[in-house]
Amino acid sequence: MRLLLFATFLAALVDAGDALQIQCFQCEEMKHNDCSTPEFIVNCTVNVQDMCQKEVLVKPDGIHYRKSCASSGACLIASSGYQQFCTGRLNSVCISCCNTPLCNGPKRKRPVPSAAAQPQRSRRLLLTVLLLPLTLLPLT
Repeated sequence: MRLLLFATFLAALVDAGDALQIQCFQCEEMKHNDCSTPEFIVNCTVNVQDMCQKEVLVKPDGIHYRKSCASSGACLIASSGYQQFCTGRLNSVCISCCNTPLCNGPKRKRPVPSAAAQPQRSRRLLLTVLLLPLTLLPLT
């Protein structure tokens, strides 16, 4: 029984670490994509704003950018709703969503994924699989 309580407590601690907070660039109507500098980095609302959003607007005076945090539902609905207006021509509006830190900034070369970059959920699943047989052992 003690082992079962210990495993449950440990799983709860690991689960508490799943609160995700992403960082995104945030700015309104900037030209030349110049809001991708450290002073425009914000911490998004934990477990609510889980994506970064980027809007590219083509106006008569040039290309403007809006960047922000967003919830996945709102961002995906907005990006699909504006897809028909994403032409690259005058008055074009393109909205994109991404879910990695600062992904709404300038494009970077992709690093080679490492084992250290695995999501926390994978570690929790592994821990659960390893601890499950211990809960089935009889206490003596």
